[in-house]
Amino acid sequence: MEENKLRLVNKIRDILSTRVGFFILTIVLFWLKTYWVYQSKFSLGITNNMQKFLLVVNPIPAALLIFGIALYFRGKKAYWIMMIINLIESLWLFANTLYYREFSDFLSFGIIKSSGSVANNLTLSISEIIHPSDFLIFVDFVVLLVLLLTKFIRIDYRPLKKRYALFVSMAAIVLFAFNLTLAEKDRSQLLTRTFDNNYIVKYLGLNFYAGYNAYQTHKESSTRANASSSDMDQVLKYLKKNRVGANMEYFGQAKGKNVFIFHLESFQQFLINYRVNGQEVTPNINKFYTDSNTLSFDNFFNQVGQGKTSDAETMLENSLFGLPSGSVMTSYGTSNTFQALPAMLDQRGYTTAAFHGDVGSFWNRDNTYKSWGYQYFFSEDYYDNKTNYSIGYGLKDKIFLQQSAKYIEQLPQPFYAKLITVTNHYPYEIDKQNQNIEKTTTGDKTVDGYVQTARYLDDAFGEFMSYLKKVGLYDNSMIVAYGDHYGISNNHKKAIAQLLGLDSVSDYDLAMFQKVPFMIHMPGLKGGINHTYGGEIDVMPTLMDLLGIKNTDTIQLGNDLLAKDRNQTVVFRNGDFVSPNFSKIGSKVYNNQGQDVTDSLTAEQQKEVDTQQKYADETLSLSDKIVTGDLLRFYTPSGFTKVDKSQFSYKYSNGIKQLKEARQKNRTSVIDKNGGKSTQDLYQTDAPELK
Repeated sequence: MEENKLRLVNKIRDILSTRVGFFILTIVLFWLKTYWVYQSKFSLGITNNMQKFLLVVNPIPAALLIFGIALYFRGKKAYWIMMIINLIESLWLFANTLYYREFSDFLSFGIIKSSGSVANNLTLSISEIIHPSDFLIFVDFVVLLVLLLTKFIRIDYRPLKKRYALFVSMAAIVLFAFNLTLAEKDRSQLLTRTFDNNYIVKYLGLNFYAGYNAYQTHKESSTRANASSSDMDQVLKYLKKNRVGANMEYFGQAKGKNVFIFHLESFQQFLINYRVNGQEVTPNINKFYTDSNTLSFDNFFNQVGQGKTSDAETMLENSLFGLPSGSVMTSYGTSNTFQALPAMLDQRGYTTAAFHGDVGSFWNRDNTYKSWGYQYFFSEDYYDNKTNYSIGYGLKDKIFLQQSAKYIEQLPQPFYAKLITVTNHYPYEIDKQNQNIEKTTTGDKTVDGYVQTARYLDDAFGEFMSYLKKVGLYDNSMIVAYGDHYGISNNHKKAIAQLLGLDSVSDYDLAMFQKVPFMIHMPGLKGGINHTYGGEIDVMPTLMDLLGIKNTDTIQLGNDLLAKDRNQTVVFRNGDFVSPNFSKIGSKVYNNQGQDVTDSLTAEQQKEVDTQQKYADETLSLSDKIVTGDLLRFYTPSGFTKVDKSQFSYKYSNGIKQLKEARQKNRTSVIDKNGGKSTQDLYQTDAPELK
């Protein structure tokens, strides 16, 4: 018996000690590992047997093609090429596992390109994201390495005929063609219509996604070089067809007033009036939301893609979508021509300023904001920062807002000021002395701390509103508060169901979970809860109409949320959409009761859905063309002057000097109206770090 076992082991060893044997072992281990990651680490939405089959098959073609490169080499070189490829592939799987866990998406070359600007902020998040089982991704590499180093597997120095290597490469191509054919059969126009990376990975695999994304990135870079003024014709035709007029009941009501944009980081609509053990999570924002002078929108959706906060800012101030992958601000913020809201207001006598208690380079803001026409950008260098003042992504909100007051009071009026909070950011941890509410009890570590950082943000918001009232800005300003994107990703379905009081959540529920608050407050404004469907792409035209700014020839893909007869189809970055009647999530259509009606639509209803899908696809496609082709360089709205970025400098010394000169020229700031005395002592905060 022992002799038979030994003979079997030796036979296996002999097989594996051939170059083809080692190659097959490498492919099998890599395939098993990849399939395990697909099943256990990603939520790809497998819904039928064809998709199950393709999930099994799709790692193989790319593996044969990539690892097959080694077969063209001899001796040790062939083995080490396979090992190096295995290590690179393992690192790619590992990185995507971590990224997907937080963002429900896959790494793109755009995100990798921007990693330098965000890397200093990722350490805490990554430490929270990693699970011990993630390291199993490297097991096959370690096993193969040990087998080689211990010489259980011997190096095969015999030459391999090139035709065998060529056969493997050709087999990979044929198998991929077969894979693609079946994928197209199950998901028509997979590569031409879908905006969702999950579909590409589900049908064609993570390696194909990487290649496809590289192609997209190259295509985007070449698009600008090939763009011409005639490309604007399609955009103008679209706008002529889809633009709606302003609601004259609201037009100009905020003319001449200051504008505050209060950025509620990762703040979702479900938090409004949400309670934990009978205690309101966000009492101050709840009060603001229901104020008689506040217009609140309860069907307002975040529409961000991979750029998250940067996408929200891009839509908010440009009415253009983020990119299918990467970030507009990072990839195009420095080089492109923009016609952003800050620039439009600057050219109408407004002082424009952005506030963020983190490094100015985060999301390339220090360059993008110049392109958008911000006169001032108060970033980390403008704030006192001690060891316990910051958390994760910058200054804690209470400290950030309290210190921002010393610059707000110096801004000549009217001004446009955007304040970006950060404490309510993943991984939703706050030190004990700042915890003012109990955690939820879903058992999900990521989710349960969310209400504590949301409460902290709410407390900071309340303190800031109190300050505005004391110095007279509350009654002389239009205050806009909005949530930039989801706080809890769709990967936490069980916890989401518990938070919402449901047994489980459907894809429709998750789409509705993408709602974020959008509130506009101003004394004398006819307030209330507005039920229109809209999203972040609609903010800029809404604010322009309220400010009384002509908005008939600008390039904006959204429409005034207050306009009558507006299209209420809300387009998501992945090509899905929601609307009052029907929502299309993935391949399914839902009615407004959340019922799957994909197979029960009447001909007329199907036509309505098809029209909405066409609108969604066209809108996203045109937005991408505008951005990647830098088409705004070919078109200037009446009364607008192209931004001269050279006139802006955000260095601390320059900013302070320019602010002082502006005050002397225009004595309209809060501090000047207060007899030259600072009002910062009126800012009351209970931040324990400042006591």
